[in-house]
Amino acid sequence: MPAMSMFPLGSVLFPHMPLRLRVFEERYLVMLSELVEAEDTRFGVVLIERGFEVGGGEHRFGVGTTADVAQIGAEDGVVGLVAQGTERFEVETWLDDDPYPRAEVRVLPELVWDERLEPLRAETEQLVRRTLAQASEFSENVWPADVELADEPVPALWQLAAIAPVTALDQVKLLRSESAEALLLSLVELTRDAALAWETPWPLE
Repeated sequence: MPAMSMFPLGSVLFPHMPLRLRVFEERYLVMLSELVEAEDTRFGVVLIERGFEVGGGEHRFGVGTTADVAQIGAEDGVVGLVAQGTERFEVETWLDDDPYPRAEVRVLPELVWDERLEPLRAETEQLVRRTLAQASEFSENVWPADVELADEPVPALWQLAAIAPVTALDQVKLLRSESAEALLLSLVELTRDAALAWETPWPLE
């Protein structure tokens, strides 16, 4: 299968979520230049398991999301871009970083919506929004509790997973979900765990 250009990051990209990047590292400038030249500005985003975004040599998770670039511009050697998460994939084989990461991937199936899941979806959204409101009392790095979601159910599910105040490792688990129901059940479990963590007072030194 064709190789996909990859951009490992310290955060998880979900389908139907925006991605904004300021790219300055030479290997990724080369990558973007080649994508623009090929008139196919899509690349894969995976979470870094160990290591850092800059410098190379990082270890990466094997599941990610394709980013489809919508806007791109350059100024003073820095490229700014806005992209949108589209389909999920699983890495089959990591190729040599030459000079940027590449991998052969397998596209994961789209989630299928079932109207019978609507009560669970409504309950899950209420839980996530309530936990976001709670988390905002302790942290500024969370989504607002009243953030709007898509009208279509499957995009809204992925957006709900993206805004939930859970860890990046939890987000990787959510990204691997094989069905809409599995995604919702995992989201309920992980959000409840997060809510308990926010409720627990910090121990005194």
